[in-house]
Amino acid sequence: MSKTTTTTRLADHSPPLSIPWMRIAGGLLLVIAIVALFKGDAIQLAWSQRQVGPFKAAGNPLDAKRTFEYLQAICDIGPRVAGTPGMAKQQELITKHFEKLGAKVSLQEFTGRHPQTGMMVKMANQIVEWHPEKKERILLCCHHDTRPFPDREPNPNKRKDPFIGANDGGSGVAMLMELGNHMAGLRCKYGVDFVFFDGEELVYDDARSDPYFLGSEYFARTYVSQPPGHKYKWGVLFDMIGDKQLNMYREVNSMEWPDTRPLVLDIWKTAGSLGVKEFVNVTRHEIRDDHLALRNIGKIPTCDLIDFEYPTSHGPNYWHTTQDIPANCSGDSMAKVGYVMYTWLQQVK
Repeated sequence: MSKTTTTTRLADHSPPLSIPWMRIAGGLLLVIAIVALFKGDAIQLAWSQRQVGPFKAAGNPLDAKRTFEYLQAICDIGPRVAGTPGMAKQQELITKHFEKLGAKVSLQEFTGRHPQTGMMVKMANQIVEWHPEKKERILLCCHHDTRPFPDREPNPNKRKDPFIGANDGGSGVAMLMELGNHMAGLRCKYGVDFVFFDGEELVYDDARSDPYFLGSEYFARTYVSQPPGHKYKWGVLFDMIGDKQLNMYREVNSMEWPDTRPLVLDIWKTAGSLGVKEFVNVTRHEIRDDHLALRNIGKIPTCDLIDFEYPTSHGPNYWHTTQDIPANCSGDSMAKVGYVMYTWLQQVK
C-alpha cells in the first residue's frame, strides 16, 4: 500500500491592498541599495545554498568513501562463512576497529550443527557496547556471515564458486563500522549496542531446509533466559543496504506488527526530514530475517531495513550470485542509511 501526500493550496481571502505609488518606488530604491551593499557575494551565497538541496545542506557526517573502504577490506578477506578462518579474520578486524574507537567488544559464543557433516560448528555473535552504563538501550544489528555458495548464480557452472557477499553480509558491517566513528560523542537518551550475528545463513541446501538465523535466535533466547542488566527499547536490523540503486521500502512484517510500526514510521519520518529519498514510503516485501527472532522470541520490537531488490525489481538479480561484489555496491548508499540512523538516535524517544 502506498501513502499519497496531497498538497492543498489554500485560497487567499485577504482584501486587496491599496499601496501608494511612492511607497512602491521607495521599496524599489531600498532593494537596490541592499543589493549594491552586498554586491554579488550575498546573491551567490543564497544561490549556492538553494542548489545544495536538503540532504547536502544538512551535512551527512558519515564518510561515504571511508564506508566503501571498510566494505572493500571486509570483502578482501573473501568468504566469511560461519566457523571458517574467513569469519575469524573478520571478527578480529571488527574487534580491533571498535576497540580502537573506545567501545567495549565481546563475543557471545555458541555452537550449531553443520548441515552437511552433522559436526558441531563454533560460532560467535559480536557485541559492541557504547555507553554500557545506560540500562535502557537501542539494538542496531546485522549478520556478518556469508552464504557458503552463490546458489542463485544463473550460470550453473559457477554455483560452487566463492561467494563474497558484499551487499548480503558486508554492507551492514561496513555501515556500522563507519557509524562507530561518530558514536563516542553521540548525544542519545539510550545506550547503543551494535550486534553482528553469526550463522544467519549457514545454508547449503534450501530444499533440505538447512536452518537460518542461528545467531539471532541464540541471542534472543539468551536475552530471555538470562536477562542482562539492561533492556532494549528498540531494535533495528540492517541487511542489503549497499545497493547502488538503493530503495528502502518499509518491510511488511515491520509495518504489520503493532509494536514495531511506530518505529518504522519514526525512522522514515527522520529520513524524510533529511531529504533522503531512498527511504520510500511504500510497504513492500515480507522478509524472513533476523528481526523475526528478536521480536518473536526476545520480545524486542525490531524492524528490518532492507533493499531486497538488488539491483532492481526487473533484470538481473545479484542476490546470492557471484555478482554480489563491492563493484555493485555504493558507499553513498550505506552512508545515507547511517546518516538516517545517526540522526534518529539523537532524537529517539
